[in-house]
Amino acid sequence: MKRKVGKLIIYLFAVFWAVMTIFPLIITFLSSVKDNQGINLGMFKLPEKWLWSNYAAAFSSANIGKAVVNSIFFGVTSTLIVTVVGMLAAYVLSRKKFKLRIAVYSLFIVGVMVPVHCTIIPISSLATGIGGKNSYWFFILVYVAFNLSQAIFLFTGYLDGVDKELDEAAIIDGCSDFQLLFRVLTPVSVPIISTEAILAFIYGYGELIFAMVLLTDQSKYTVSRAMLAFSGGYQQQLGPIFACIIVAVLPMIIIYILFHEKVQEGMLTGAVKG
Repeated sequence: MKRKVGKLIIYLFAVFWAVMTIFPLIITFLSSVKDNQGINLGMFKLPEKWLWSNYAAAFSSANIGKAVVNSIFFGVTSTLIVTVVGMLAAYVLSRKKFKLRIAVYSLFIVGVMVPVHCTIIPISSLATGIGGKNSYWFFILVYVAFNLSQAIFLFTGYLDGVDKELDEAAIIDGCSDFQLLFRVLTPVSVPIISTEAILAFIYGYGELIFAMVLLTDQSKYTVSRAMLAFSGGYQQQLGPIFACIIVAVLPMIIIYILFHEKVQEGMLTGAVKG
């Protein structure tokens, strides 16, 4: 009886959580096909007239299609670099013994705690000095810098929990360091790599602060930066903004549906190892 009551409570909580998660998305979709008056007077009501023209405005005025492509490019590229460099650094910190190992690892941990906002002015000055504004490579390097510390922290902790007998067996079979990392340890670390990849991609896809500071060319706008195109001095076009949000979140929803099992597996594995 107690088990049934416990399961019922869990199911009710799961249903409640699902409703709380999906409900904002439904409201956003309904608002994306309304005008300002319809949104202000009845956000929770079905639209009297479905204004699909808001989506046309999103693609024409904010160029949201190009912005989504830019955001995906920034997110994917920065995620790949963070994953490869993070695994290389984590391998050295986890498997190699040298005098400054603790100091180097502590330096990366400090990087996790650096607030983003306190770096805006120096990064902007650096971008101006070396011609990094409106530059794809500089923008990607900024994203990599702010995700690398977290990746190294997670990868190192995970590799520390991997039995080192795998290393010994691989070395006996003639594996070099790169072969040991990419052919033995990387497949074992897929759960934590997937988790960090999702986190890094979400950051690169939806980041706004640096997009506002470093991007002035509209053709290079990210999704979050492109949404500001509907902000005016006296009035905001709310319908197209909500349409932009729907278009912007679709890639994230698709990616999560495809990889959610790996993310959950990585989180659970990290919790057990911790």
